Amino acid sequence: MSGVVIVGAGHGGSQLAVSLRAEGYAGQITLIDAGDDLPYHKPPLSKTFLKSADAAPQILRAAVVYDEAGVMRVTGTVTAIDPAARVVTMDGRAIPYDDLVLATGAKNRMLPDLAGAANVHTLRDLTDATQMRNALPGAERVLVVGGGFIGLETAAAVAQMGRQVTVLEAAPRVLVRVAAPETSERVEATLRGLGIDLRTGWQGKGWRREGDRVVAVLGAEGEIPCDMILVGIGAEADTALASAAGITCNRGILTDGRLATSAHHVWAIGDVAETPHWQADGAPLRLESVQNATDQARHLARLLTKGDTAEFRTVPWFWSDIGPLKLQIAGLSDRADRRLVRADDARLAVFHFRDCVLVAVETLNSPADHMLARQVLEAGRTPPDEVLMQGAAAIKAWAAAVA
Repeated sequence: MSGVVIVGAGHGGSQLAVSLRAEGYAGQITLIDAGDDLPYHKPPLSKTFLKSADAAPQILRAAVVYDEAGVMRVTGTVTAIDPAARVVTMDGRAIPYDDLVLATGAKNRMLPDLAGAANVHTLRDLTDATQMRNALPGAERVLVVGGGFIGLETAAAVAQMGRQVTVLEAAPRVLVRVAAPETSERVEATLRGLGIDLRTGWQGKGWRREGDRVVAVLGAEGEIPCDMILVGIGAEADTALASAAGITCNRGILTDGRLATSAHHVWAIGDVAETPHWQADGAPLRLESVQNATDQARHLARLLTKGDTAEFRTVPWFWSDIGPLKLQIAGLSDRADRRLVRADDARLAVFHFRDCVLVAVETLNSPADHMLARQVLEAGRTPPDEVLMQGAAAIKAWAAAVA
């Protein structure tokens, strides 16, 4: 028996390795990691790790956990997959598998005009974060391109370190793809309160270089000088291995509801997987979140160990710490046709509906609302507007009464 081979040791791959054994899987488990470090939490890289020169990566699990679970951790790069022979090639040697799980994640997009510049960074893994942290002492003026999660988290962290920060976002508001206008407005006000020069609707006219460095961005109102640039314009699924092996891909590796790919005994989880989603009427979606990766890993562990045939279904949720703000989102709001807003000076809750059914809730600094939102969404229930507007205590009481 060759067991399960997992390519990628991020949140999904690491979780799958230990969950397989916890579910009772008796075969060999091989976890292939392109990096030398123990699998680690990625969210802190854009915040606490950047802010402290002494901060170490926060590992997901100690080495002894993998050892006790009998997980074989292998460092190296997989260069090819042969689904017919059920073999992956790594460092010139063939590794056979009974089942192969692709958890290869995503890779950051880069603006072609900035590629290769010495002071231009992206931020996704420990190497990226370490390079940026090492360069920050010599960077007084930091330019962030992109008003999504990574860009705004990093901008807030760097501003709190005393740097001059400018954020450029081409859309009319930040977080335009994931959050309501009310949320964007609150986030923008907070960023400006941190001293960040936030420019939305940005249309650049180019870049000025000196040697191998980009020293200014050119816009309609003149130049914005910079010592460092972070490009945070999203990511693309790392589908290269799967595509080369003839596995069907779109924006990610396409799977069915059980997380199976088009190749027999090959599965995909996490940021790289594009999977039918119940909140999108069964359309395939690629979701980038720690929760999605770990939940898919647990689901697949049950399937591979116990033959569970249920399709993957869970309420997706996301979070982002942007300076003093904790943004939490439960559900998917992109197909909503109505929203309800409850706000005070400290907190915000936006409730999204589709055909009178609650489909998503986004909150700022209101974890109680977030946790209750996940519960009612999972149960498929929609509290009345008047209950939602009364706050978390009323929602909790309503949910208990209708349970």
